[in-house]
Amino acid sequence: MLDARLQVIDTAAAPATDDAPPSRHEAEAAIRTLIRFAGDSPSREGLQDTPARVVRAYEEWFGGYAIDPDKLLERDFETAGYDDVVLLRDIPVRSMCEHHMAAIRGVAHVAYLPNERVVGISKLARLVDAYARRLQIQERLTCEIAETLDRVLKPRGVAVVIRATHECIGSRGIAMQGVGMVTRRLVGEFEREPWRSELLATLAT
Repeated sequence: MLDARLQVIDTAAAPATDDAPPSRHEAEAAIRTLIRFAGDSPSREGLQDTPARVVRAYEEWFGGYAIDPDKLLERDFETAGYDDVVLLRDIPVRSMCEHHMAAIRGVAHVAYLPNERVVGISKLARLVDAYARRLQIQERLTCEIAETLDRVLKPRGVAVVIRATHECIGSRGIAMQGVGMVTRRLVGEFEREPWRSELLATLAT
């Protein structure tokens, strides 16, 4: 009987419901709480519609949770004999740091060495965007893009390089503007010469 009661208590105390998405009403109420915490009044004329606007913005900023990145790469094409590097440079990265929910802004360079199939270049940009529109750290973002491309397309090699600035260091704490961070993930033939050096040299130009 005691074990049964403890099990009920444990179940009731479990944080499983924390993962359930709140209603729009609950989300807007949370924004009103944050406005009050910041020192202002959510009933002030200029802020009355802010909770609804923020919730709509969150639906855009974090729309990546509703996207299956693997499906973005499902439609592919024959290489038509092409076996050199496919590189898409300067893909905009717009993300949010999961530690402070501050902006991450930068660019991603995505490259792969085709095996038998290639994908449309817009799919590479969409892949970056799908993962970026989630709460992130740059290191994981870099790996997720590379590992998905490698797993789905099965190329001979994959390389992802991201250069970004983080508002969590630029606007708070040490407050250093202009500090950039570079991360990279090299898979397959890009881990070895000569492809490694050739890729990095291309990105440096």
